[in-house]
Amino acid sequence: MIVCIAEKPSVAREIANVLGANSQRDGYLEGNGYQVTWTFGHLCELKEPHEYTPMWRSWSLGQLPMIPPRFGIKLKQDKGVEKQFRIIESLMQKADEIINCGDAGQEGELIQRWVMQKAAAKCPVKRLWVNSLTEEAIREGFQTLKDQSAYQGLYEAGLMRAIGDWLLGMNATRLYTQKYAPGMHQVLSVGRVQTPTLALVVARQKEIDNFVPRQSWVLSTIYRDTKFNAIERDEDAEAEDAAAVAEAAEKGKKQKPKGIIYKPVEYATEAEGKSIVESIKDNPFTVLSVEKKKGSEAPPRLYDLTSLQVDCNKKLGLSAEQTLSIIQSLYEKKVTTYPRVDTTFLPDDVYPKCPQTMNGLYQTRFGGVAPYADLIRPLGGGKPLRKSKKVFDNSKVTDHHAIIPTGIIPKNLTELEQKVFDLVARAFIAAFYDDCHFETTTVMGEVKRDDTSSILFRTTGKVIIDEGWRVVMASGQEKSTSRETDGVLPAFVKGENGPHTPQLTEKWTTPPKPYTDATLLRAMETAGKFVEDEELRDALKENGIGRPSTRAAIIETLIRRHYIRRERSSLHPTPTGDELIGIIHEDLLKSAELTGRWEKKLRQIERHEYEARTFLDELKQMVTDIVLAVLRDNTPRRITVVEDKPAGTFRKKDKK
Repeated sequence: MIVCIAEKPSVAREIANVLGANSQRDGYLEGNGYQVTWTFGHLCELKEPHEYTPMWRSWSLGQLPMIPPRFGIKLKQDKGVEKQFRIIESLMQKADEIINCGDAGQEGELIQRWVMQKAAAKCPVKRLWVNSLTEEAIREGFQTLKDQSAYQGLYEAGLMRAIGDWLLGMNATRLYTQKYAPGMHQVLSVGRVQTPTLALVVARQKEIDNFVPRQSWVLSTIYRDTKFNAIERDEDAEAEDAAAVAEAAEKGKKQKPKGIIYKPVEYATEAEGKSIVESIKDNPFTVLSVEKKKGSEAPPRLYDLTSLQVDCNKKLGLSAEQTLSIIQSLYEKKVTTYPRVDTTFLPDDVYPKCPQTMNGLYQTRFGGVAPYADLIRPLGGGKPLRKSKKVFDNSKVTDHHAIIPTGIIPKNLTELEQKVFDLVARAFIAAFYDDCHFETTTVMGEVKRDDTSSILFRTTGKVIIDEGWRVVMASGQEKSTSRETDGVLPAFVKGENGPHTPQLTEKWTTPPKPYTDATLLRAMETAGKFVEDEELRDALKENGIGRPSTRAAIIETLIRRHYIRRERSSLHPTPTGDELIGIIHEDLLKSAELTGRWEKKLRQIERHEYEARTFLDELKQMVTDIVLAVLRDNTPRRITVVEDKPAGTFRKKDKK
C-alpha cells in the first residue's frame, strides 16, 4: 500500500480524487492501492526547554544560554492532533512506500519530515511537487515523483530555520525579560525576524518625530499657458554619476554617463526669490530647445507573494495577512497557482500551456459579465502568444514560478477573492501584450536677468501613442483614446519668445511617511533598503528578512504582542516596542541587514552551497555572545511595559 500525506484535509481530497482513493476512512481516504491522509499544518514542534532538562523550567539568567546537545521534536498537545497522528503512524508502519504531498516549500517539507520521523517510518519516501492543485498538475506531479533525498537541502534549511528561531527566541526572550523587565507581568518577546522588523518601524517613527520641516521658495513661470520650473545644474549629482561610471569601468562594465543633470532652483528666503522675480518679469521668455524622445514601457511583472500583498494593500486596503489568506483560498480552489513564492518569472515549460490558461480566462464570467474576453480576443487569431525574457526565464525560477491563473474557470468566489483573482488575471494577460509606446517632449527655456545672467526653465509632457498592455489594466476605468496624455504641451519652436508670468511658491519639506503593510513588506524583502528599481530589488531579495510566506504573520505577531499598532493603513510602534528596541544594543538582534545575511545562508543551505552544521555552530556562538554581552551590562536600564487598551490608548502596567 502506498501512503500519501498532505498538509490539510482539503488538499488530501483533491489528491485522493485524482488517484481514485474515494473510500472514506477515519482520518484518511483509500482506494486503488493508495491511502491518502493529512496533517493539520504542524503536528510536531521542537521540544520546550524544560523537556531537555528540568533546570530550564524556571527563568533564570544563570541558566543561559540554553543550547541542547541535540534537538528533539514532540507532538503538539492537542487531542485532535494526537488522534490524527496515531492514524498516520499506523498507516506509515504498514506502508510499502510513502509519498510526501506536503506544501511545496521549506515549511511544508519540514512539517511532513517531522511527522515521518515521529512515526518512525522505514519505507522508501517519494516527493510530490506541484505548482497548482488542478487535476492535470497533480497527475503530472505523480508521473514525475522524485526521491525524498532530492529535497534534503530544503529540509535542512527548514530545520535550521526552526532551530535558529528556537535558539534565538528562547534565549533572547528570557534574557531580556529577566534582565530588563524583572517582576513585570509581560514577557519581552525577541525573535530572529520580528525584532529587526520592529526596529524598522521604530526607526521610521523616530525619523518622523525628529523631523524638522524646512521652508524654501520655488521659482516657476507661465509661458503660453504652460508652467515651466526653474532649474540649475546639479554638480554634486554629476560628480556622483561620474564616480559610478568610473567604478563600473574598473569592474569591466560599461555604464553610460547621464550627462548634464539638473535640479530645481530653491531659495532659502522669500526676499531672495522676490528679487529674482523682479529681475526677470519684464524680460522675454525664450525657448532654447525642444527635444522629443520616443520611449516604451514593458508590461508590469507577474506577481510573487510580496508584490501581490503590496498591490492588494494599496488598491484594496487588505492587510498582508488577509491577502495571503485569500490567495491561499484561490490556490485551494484550483484557480491560481502556488502562492508562497518569491519570483515574478515563469519557466519555459509553462509557455505551451498559456493558450489553455487564456481560454479559461476567456470563458470566465462574474455576474454574467466576461471581464477578460475583449482583452484576450486581440491575442488570438492563430498567432502565437508573445514570449518575453522579462516573463519567461528559467534562470530566475527555482522550485516555484510566479502566481498566475490555472485556466480553471472560477466559481463561487467571494467578492474579495474575485478582486484578488482579477489582479492576478490581468497581470497574466498584460504579460502577453505589446509594450506601451509614448513620446516625451522636453522644452528648455531661459529668461535674461537685468544683470545679463539668465535663469533656466524646463517643462515636460508625455503623449501615449500606443497603449499596449495599459488597456488591460483599465479595470473599472474609462478606456483612454489612442493618444491619451498626461501633460499635453503646445507646439513650441526653438528660438520663439514672448511675455511670461513668473511666480514664487512657498514649499515645506515633509517628513517620511509611516510604514504601511505594503511598504513594510518591501522593506523586509530588501533588508530595509528602499528600492524602486525591480531588477535591483530582485538582487536584494537574497538578503531579505523572513520568507514571503511568513512576513504577513510577523506583522500580525508584532501587533498581537502590542509592539506595533495599526492606525487605519499606517503602522506605528507602541511605547513598549519603542522601549524594547531602545534597550537592545546588539546589532545582530535588530539589524535588518545582518538578519538578511542569515536568511541568505538559509537559502544557500537549500541549494547545497552552505553546510547546515556550520550554520548551526554559528548560531550557537552568536547566541552565546549575545547572552554574555547582555549579562555584562551594568547600566540601570529597565523597560516600562505597556499594553493596548481597547480604544487604542496605552497605560503603564505597575511594577510588582
